[in-house]
Amino acid sequence: MPRHSFILLSLLAIISLVDLTSCHSSPSKRALQYMNQNGFGRRYSGESQEEDYVTTGDNVRVYDVNHPEDINFAVRVSSDGTVLLDQIGRVSIAGYTRSGLEAYLAERYSPYYTTPPSIVVDITTKGKVFFVLGEVTSEGSKPFQGNQTVLDVVLKAKPKQDTANIGRCLLIRGDPQNPLRLPFNLNDIIKGDTTTNYSIQEDDIVWIPPTLFAEFGYFLRAALYPVTAVFQAIGGALLGAQGGRNVRNGNNRGLLSFGGVF
Repeated sequence: MPRHSFILLSLLAIISLVDLTSCHSSPSKRALQYMNQNGFGRRYSGESQEEDYVTTGDNVRVYDVNHPEDINFAVRVSSDGTVLLDQIGRVSIAGYTRSGLEAYLAERYSPYYTTPPSIVVDITTKGKVFFVLGEVTSEGSKPFQGNQTVLDVVLKAKPKQDTANIGRCLLIRGDPQNPLRLPFNLNDIIKGDTTTNYSIQEDDIVWIPPTLFAEFGYFLRAALYPVTAVFQAIGGALLGAQGGRNVRNGNNRGLLSFGGVF
């Protein structure tokens, strides 16, 4: 083998080895920076059922008991987690619990008053959601209200009568390393066994799978799609051609009729 060919093959082998190694190596520093570290990767997360916290999209009402004429307003938390407040300007409040935000705002407003502020915060959530997916009529994200169970959310999403397998549902609670999957049988819950009527938390996924027959039907439809697409295209072309001939024939008849009258 010529020397230059041997060198070329050696380089190719080294490149291939590097590629294979990179496929199985640990994530890069940048990848780790963007990895999902807390459930579904929300920047601001907490346990709102224990104490509500502020996240982007929430409406926050701020009231000062000692200075109600100056501090009494409502603001919406922007996408960067900040709000613009009178006197103190733009501040970042996303991620604070209610009590934490009250203490923080009291501290920020205190230099402007001789009487210490006594701040009261009320949070109206807009940004906390969970998800219902699968064989339901109303699929997608749903507003998290804090007192919902799997029975509540599945019935409200309206399982599809012919395809939903309500005996093998899943509640999925995200985690980047070890997500929690909790199976539940809606039939059992409806009959009175509420052991698995789990409470919903924000960012939960409720999955309603298809029945075995529905799943087989979806498989057949996907497998036959190339064939059906071709037949549909041919049928559309034939109908278009037939329609064109009908239009031309109609025009000709119109001309003959026009000529007969005159």
